[in-house]
Amino acid sequence: MAELGKKYCVYCLAEVSPLRFRCTECQDIELCPECFSAGAEIGHHRRYHGYQLVDGGRFTLWGPEAEGGWTSREEQLLLDAIEQFGFGNWEDMAAHVGASRTPQEVMEHYVSMYIHGNLGRACIPDTIPNRVTDHTCPGGGPLSPSLTTPLPPLDISVAEQQQLGYMPLRDDYEIEYDQDAETLISGLSVNYDDEDVEIELKRAHVDMYVRKLRERQRRKNIARDYNLVPAFLGKDKKDKERPAKRKVTKEEKELRLKLRPLYQFMSCKEFDDLFEGMHKEKMLRAKIRELQRYRRNGITKLEESAEYEAARHKREKRKENKGAAGAKRGKEDAKDGEFAAIEHLPGFELLSDREKVLCSSLNLSPARYVTVKTIIIKDHLQKRQGIPSKSRLPSYLDKVLKKRILNFLTESGWISRDAA
Repeated sequence: MAELGKKYCVYCLAEVSPLRFRCTECQDIELCPECFSAGAEIGHHRRYHGYQLVDGGRFTLWGPEAEGGWTSREEQLLLDAIEQFGFGNWEDMAAHVGASRTPQEVMEHYVSMYIHGNLGRACIPDTIPNRVTDHTCPGGGPLSPSLTTPLPPLDISVAEQQQLGYMPLRDDYEIEYDQDAETLISGLSVNYDDEDVEIELKRAHVDMYVRKLRERQRRKNIARDYNLVPAFLGKDKKDKERPAKRKVTKEEKELRLKLRPLYQFMSCKEFDDLFEGMHKEKMLRAKIRELQRYRRNGITKLEESAEYEAARHKREKRKENKGAAGAKRGKEDAKDGEFAAIEHLPGFELLSDREKVLCSSLNLSPARYVTVKTIIIKDHLQKRQGIPSKSRLPSYLDKVLKKRILNFLTESGWISRDAA
């Protein structure tokens, strides 16, 4: 008697529990795969009858010699998982297949059977035919595909990452350039009844989104290349590591500010090379003008130029000394000319330089000044001794002249300020 739960072929009596073919028109007619493929007929059953494939879940697609003993049910779950979770998510795929399979077993089985096995060799060609290559933009250009290559994360501290809103594992910021770019594709979906115009419109949205991503990545590359993040944080490490450069002139700084819009089209090295070339051109032009000046002066050898420069330096030095002497002499002449109106009058030699200036400004002769000075000092001394005295100032001395002379004598210390 047949064991309970087992199924047998009605034609050859072989066990067909794992896989059998059941006739949909005859009752209790189940055949093994060998008899079904040979077209076996028994009783009222005919080979052209409809059939139904009955799988117990223990049938192996790769034969009993395949490693792991994967059943057809597990193979079906594996294919469903690879379509649902994608290649590489082995943990999710293992959980979908069943608890009996580990992520490592799922990966090894899929790679060995579906990629490197006969099925993979038959379906995956060695070289992809008709592969399209983008030749419209060179690598490294403003919108080239190479700009989407991820860069290493920035070397900044955790506090600085929080300040910038920077996520190092993703190399992203909390607020990116064109933050709403994802709204172009967030609502897109492909439907089987879409018309050609709708499909092209959706492709245009995807193309716009890709361009925005490339522009976002390009701006990140510019910030890294020109070291803008450390400069924003106030610690430009990159400049400290660079060797000392030449001193930048004020004109070059202004020119760099004017050419800032070129930063987006040139790398930092190319921009520095541009200004280095301009500086070199300026130096060469100056050297050419110097050599032309030597040639105009009849100098044809570099050895002669050294002697020429030394002689020129001496000539310029003599001119400077001569000019300084002339200026000094002119100053003295001007000073002498200032006292030309009173220098020949009697009593001029008794005056100090300040008194000479005072007499010249007041148009007062030295003799009269000495008389007025003597009277004022004598009256001052008598008042200090308590002797009453009456001022006997000359009639030619008006109030303005008297006040100027009193102020001068007070400032010079001849009389006290109270007496003035």
